[in-house]
Amino acid sequence: MYIHIRRFFTIALVATTCLFSAPTRAQHDAEKAAESINEEEHKIEHKLEESEAKFNIGEMIMHHIADSHEWEITHGVVIPLPVILYSADRGIEVFSSSNFHNDHHEYNGYHLVHGDSEQIIPVDESRKIYDFSITKNVASMLLSAVILILVFTSIAKFYKNNSRRAPRGFQSAMEVIILFIRDEVVKPNVGPKYEKYLPYLLTLFFFILINNIMGLLPGSANLTGNIAVTMTLAVLTFIVVHLNANGNYYKHLVKPTGVPVPLLLIMIPVEIVGVFMKPFSLMVRLFANITAGHIILLSLFGLIFIFQSFVIAPVISLFALFLNFIEIMVAFIQAFIFTLLSSMYIGSAIEEHSHADHGH
Repeated sequence: MYIHIRRFFTIALVATTCLFSAPTRAQHDAEKAAESINEEEHKIEHKLEESEAKFNIGEMIMHHIADSHEWEITHGVVIPLPVILYSADRGIEVFSSSNFHNDHHEYNGYHLVHGDSEQIIPVDESRKIYDFSITKNVASMLLSAVILILVFTSIAKFYKNNSRRAPRGFQSAMEVIILFIRDEVVKPNVGPKYEKYLPYLLTLFFFILINNIMGLLPGSANLTGNIAVTMTLAVLTFIVVHLNANGNYYKHLVKPTGVPVPLLLIMIPVEIVGVFMKPFSLMVRLFANITAGHIILLSLFGLIFIFQSFVIAPVISLFALFLNFIEIMVAFIQAFIFTLLSSMYIGSAIEEHSHADHGH
């Protein structure tokens, strides 16, 4: 009897001990797991900090989207571009940008300053120079101009020599795009006088399109992501609009139809501001969309060098490839939108009806 009672109390004591010690052990195991996770997180953060110290992703991105006096195809493969300077004391000076490849980035009294944008400044600060150098963006613009001339002269030659034959191959594809821009963009928005403005608008569309696509190629220039280029295109549209605008357009600016006289003090400044906001929106929209796309893609590729992981690299590469296809679509869309809005602005300026909406 005593043996059974002692066995009962022994089992009860062991069960009670296990019951109360189990949460303590579980809590202890959870604390150890949390400490282990924290240690791994600190190791990963430390590794990322070391990688970021070795690889500056911001500097890499700015280096690729900014203009430069040399064309870097890939790391270590650089095409030097001509430097053209003018000063009152020396006149015109022409030399290769490779002369700046030294420890001090200096040559013949000039210093190449690297920053958000490259600048050539004289070592003697009292001198004033004018820089007409062929930079990477200028070279890319000249290249795209040559491509456009070759493409359209070949298409024109085909139509001239084969006027009775249906277009085929590349000519057929280009005809589809040209007819789409003419019939769906220019003609409905410009109106009956569209033929006068069709060459300008077609040139605008294809210039933006080809430079958008060229900007996606490895080692290419970010031409349409340069705000000076987009500003020039917007100013050209502004000039075309206001050189061809009729009296109704200007009358609408100084006395909008149906507006009471007391409100003219408010409406006239609003209308004038709107005149300048149209090219401003053209400039910023193209610049922001193209630059944002390049920054996102370069940021993704930069993560590969920061993480330095065989697991992460394929995932980032696939995602970047998907975004690259999106950027090709964006290249067409931005060229289409710029041409569409330019057509609308021209159409509103030359419309004969005095009660036209004028694009508002």
